[in-house]
Amino acid sequence: MVTEEQVRESLSQVLVPGIKRSLEALNLVRKVTVSDQEVKVTLASAALSSGAQDWVKTKTKEVIEKLPEVNKVEVEFIEAKPAELNKIGHTFAVMSGKGGVGKSLVASLAAVVLKRQGYEVGILDADITGPSIPKMFGITARPAGSESGILPVLSRSGIAVMSINLLLPSEDDAVIWRGPLIGKTITQFGEDVLWGKLDYLIIDLPPGTADAPLTVMQSFSVSGVIIVFTPQDLVEMIVRKAINMTQKMGKPILGVVENMSYLYVPEIDKKIELFGKSHGEEMAQAAHAPLLGQLPIDPELAKLCDEGNIERYDAEIMNSFSKSLSEAISAKAG
Repeated sequence: MVTEEQVRESLSQVLVPGIKRSLEALNLVRKVTVSDQEVKVTLASAALSSGAQDWVKTKTKEVIEKLPEVNKVEVEFIEAKPAELNKIGHTFAVMSGKGGVGKSLVASLAAVVLKRQGYEVGILDADITGPSIPKMFGITARPAGSESGILPVLSRSGIAVMSINLLLPSEDDAVIWRGPLIGKTITQFGEDVLWGKLDYLIIDLPPGTADAPLTVMQSFSVSGVIIVFTPQDLVEMIVRKAINMTQKMGKPILGVVENMSYLYVPEIDKKIELFGKSHGEEMAQAAHAPLLGQLPIDPELAKLCDEGNIERYDAEIMNSFSKSLSEAISAKAG
């Protein structure tokens, strides 16, 4: 007789329209009942349009009917909210004291290295007034969904992405909102988006320590914060503000990243510190957290971001960043 495990394994073949993740990956399978030669599957309808539900129902029956000794398949839908279905292992917020230091870049690279390690990863672009995540990943498709929820859009490598820019009529449209509306939108991106089962959710925060970062810290179960900065002396003071906010909110700092740390000139085999001497170790000591990386100014990386191909970046710095990030996560988990 067919087992529940076999049925659930077969459901991994059913990819939900609009996101191409399986029913199991989106945590839509609520119950599987096997009796004699009959199988009954109960699915959540969250974020699925009526057309998507019909397609999923038909496909679910097809794959289960192929299992041995199955004569009858019944599929039913029940209502459920995305927040009830989302099962996220760790949520990391990427923060900076000021804008223009490469916070969104670091958030994207963190997602890319974790995905390369084989994890299920999502990025929530909480920088509502300055969203840049979709551009770096080359994502232009609008999210699918229904009145009961929204489906994030998958990147080429399978990273789930949600950003306000994906919902605007044009990516050039300005979001001219006051703080309360921005905060509500960020909360909805957590509650109304069907993330499903993720190992890691990376939240790209807006710069500073005001309303929006505060909303994320209070509304999400943040496992750790990554603080991004550049080498200038002025930034050092602002970074300490971000560190203080994180500590006052009771959120652990996973590590710090110094971006634009240097420019490597291969013709003379020399690193040039364009913005002054590195403050990486000093900031790591101030945060009581490891220095996860010192990212260079890399024209190749800038080009890939402009082209929407950040997932293709494969410089040596990615290996060291991946290793440092993994070690920091393991240390926190331990």
